[in-house]
Amino acid sequence: MTAHQVYRAGTLKRVRRSAAAIGQLDRQIIDVLTSDHPQSVRHVFYRMTDPRLPEPVEKSDRGYRHVQDRVKKLRRSGRLPYGWIADATRRGYHTSTFAGPADFLRSMAGLYRADLWAQSRFYVEVWCESRSIAGVIQDTCKELAVSLYPCGGFSSITLAYDAAQTINWKCEDGRDCVVYYIGDYDPAGVLIDRSLERELREHLDPSVKLHFIRLGIDETQIAQYDLPTKPRKESDRRALHIRGTVEAEAMPAHILRGLLRECIEAFLPADALAAVKVAEDSERQHLERLADMLGASND
Repeated sequence: MTAHQVYRAGTLKRVRRSAAAIGQLDRQIIDVLTSDHPQSVRHVFYRMTDPRLPEPVEKSDRGYRHVQDRVKKLRRSGRLPYGWIADATRRGYHTSTFAGPADFLRSMAGLYRADLWAQSRFYVEVWCESRSIAGVIQDTCKELAVSLYPCGGFSSITLAYDAAQTINWKCEDGRDCVVYYIGDYDPAGVLIDRSLERELREHLDPSVKLHFIRLGIDETQIAQYDLPTKPRKESDRRALHIRGTVEAEAMPAHILRGLLRECIEAFLPADALAAVKVAEDSERQHLERLADMLGASND
């Protein structure tokens, strides 16, 4: 029996955690993020619902709010680095300015990326149901130069249309398109990817061969990784074969990133990533030299 819940006459009664219990929960949060970061708060929450932990939290909105509050306090106290929490749900909009042409060129040199997929027969992109998941896999997608689309539930038809036009352009040379999708395993989540695939196919050129693959969450992964489940809402009459629901954030972040990397790299030529990094370093140095020459000419 944990400090935050007691059972009386078959009814769950919540009580406040003691200072010792809060300290234990804080240590659990720090341990999880020390070994695997960045993670979203929701990822951390699901890790904290593990009943095998000394101080688990309940699988409820209340439990999530408590973990969210402890993460906030740990970050503000300096015990948890701010960069260990991923949050792609809120972003600022910025306008870049430069001191001159040389400054612009130096800034752009750091952003230069060679075409990692130039020799591949495939164009690959990733879609996910939530921005929370996007924040966790964004760096992996960026490193492997694949587009990432957080659709926020059932996708906007405008977003799907625009994405299909990009696929048409990328695949006009005869490449196949591979779309990996990550979403919840619940009555809505198992329908979102079908809706998205249908919408994309509606706008794709007939010559484009689309491989739409649900990367997670699925029944096999729930069993393999012992992911925490919640009962489905009885009022939801969709996908009645699903009894226990699992949000995508329940998948440990390092496992999700590793699975995604493995799947994407399977479509790249051998050693493509290492070769491109060498070429990028050389070409960035060339851009830096051009910036130096441009700066010298303006002095």
